[in-house]
Amino acid sequence: MLSRRHTLFLGLAGICAPSLTKKGFAAPSLAPKPLVFAHRGASALRPEHTLASYAKAMEDGADYIEPDLVMTKDGVLIVRHESNIADTTDVASRPEFAARKRSLTIDGQKETGWFTTDFTLAELKTLRAKERLPQLRPHNTRYDGHFDVPTFEEVIDFVAAESAARGKVFGLIPEIKNSTHFHSLGLDPETAFLRTIAAHEYTRQAPLELQSFETTNLKAIGEKTRAINPQARIMFLMGEPGQTPPDLLGKSDAKSFGDFMKPEGLRAIRRFADVIGPSNTDLIPRKPDGSWGTPTTLITDAHAAGLLVHSYTARPENYCLPKELRDGGALNARNPQGMIAEVKRYLDMGLDGFFTDDPALGRLAVDTAG
Repeated sequence: MLSRRHTLFLGLAGICAPSLTKKGFAAPSLAPKPLVFAHRGASALRPEHTLASYAKAMEDGADYIEPDLVMTKDGVLIVRHESNIADTTDVASRPEFAARKRSLTIDGQKETGWFTTDFTLAELKTLRAKERLPQLRPHNTRYDGHFDVPTFEEVIDFVAAESAARGKVFGLIPEIKNSTHFHSLGLDPETAFLRTIAAHEYTRQAPLELQSFETTNLKAIGEKTRAINPQARIMFLMGEPGQTPPDLLGKSDAKSFGDFMKPEGLRAIRRFADVIGPSNTDLIPRKPDGSWGTPTTLITDAHAAGLLVHSYTARPENYCLPKELRDGGALNARNPQGMIAEVKRYLDMGLDGFFTDDPALGRLAVDTAG
């Protein structure tokens, strides 16, 4: 039987609890500032799509963490930028997997390497992650071999843990990669995605934004995603204007990404998505010499269609910056002020959020913007 003192404490529980929603998470306020998306984590500072990269991104002020999702042979969602893991793991040095190297056509492009769909999760867990761009980011190679390949579920749990420890709700902005390709192999990334986010308290309540370069899957599971997490948003990623979304290849009425960037195309997107994700060069094209060209009206046109604009990708190396912002150092040298200046230019155009490989610099750009 409870004592009077214990009964009193139970009655005060609601008074002493922090401000929570009915479901348990602090309700995110409408952000007055553009959002900072950690592109594959803090991938300028740690090997991409590792827990170390995500931890650094959260420490450095990211609002959302991006896991790219691909499938294993046994139907598990793991976090890699592409199914070909030749450049992001040590698989090439593992003699037991040498025979699995092969060529495969994905979204119309032939690739050679080792592919996640030829490995079970247990086999992939024996591999170690490495830096994908060692010539651009040699400092990241010191972490080669330190980390494994995480599953989507492991990333969700890790972000939830960091959120609890830091007292900040971090959003997740997962991208379903190569959906048409995986379906051609008899795999179903969308069903696995829905099952996963529904199984975790964090992804049922925290900010969530689903991305894809394809239209079919977004149309199929957009409402199902919102049914699991009512605040979820749907983003249609945009490739080069002359390219066609992979799910529309070969169709007589196929639209290119450039078609979707026109006002009528943007209105069509609004019927199945809330956000577009263009490249920064779709906002301000680059001339052949690498300098900025004339800005486009894409942000203004998207806003007129009722869409947010979250662009990719702000990177801190001279090689990735427009010619005007390079500082005269080596092409692979970090140029923090150059990246901050680039981001501020897009923010001045009305950009709602952006992916960056260096969330600390992205945070600084947003917090010091005029």
